[in-house]
Amino acid sequence: MLRLDAELNKDIIIELKKPLGKLYPDFEDAIDEIKSSEFLISVGDETFKNLTEHELYPNIGIIDNLIQRKNHTHDVIHANHILKADNPAGYITDDLWETIGQALELSNSGECYVIEVAGEEDLAVLPCIIMANPETTILYGQPNEGLVLLKVLDVKNKAQRLIDGFIKE
Repeated sequence: MLRLDAELNKDIIIELKKPLGKLYPDFEDAIDEIKSSEFLISVGDETFKNLTEHELYPNIGIIDNLIQRKNHTHDVIHANHILKADNPAGYITDDLWETIGQALELSNSGECYVIEVAGEEDLAVLPCIIMANPETTILYGQPNEGLVLLKVLDVKNKAQRLIDGFIKE
């Protein structure tokens, strides 16, 4: 299990507050690029909600039923396959790693898989980057700024460097 410690990981926390990809202040501005993605992962409830409202469905959606720390339940999750993972805030658990790996294997069928995280999904972007195919597009919300769209190929090394700075427990 990896832990992000506010005292020991100050530099990593500063890096994580910056977008890892292209920032779109308005979701609608990213739709063409989203539609052209070969494989799509979304992290975060607001991102997943915006996608489904536009009838766009990621191959993998990772949610925790919270939007900016407030409870949120999705009226309809357009996925027949829901996986569960435990991941407390500030951690990347082995359970989350394994569940993302399982979803990546299963989602090759073209169906949408949702990972429902008990705890917090914010740091799930990093294991997704490490494990996904280089051509994968990942979307996540940058709080109060907009949508971040990244290509795994562009940030794989950076993600590994960030993960290497976590504390192993």
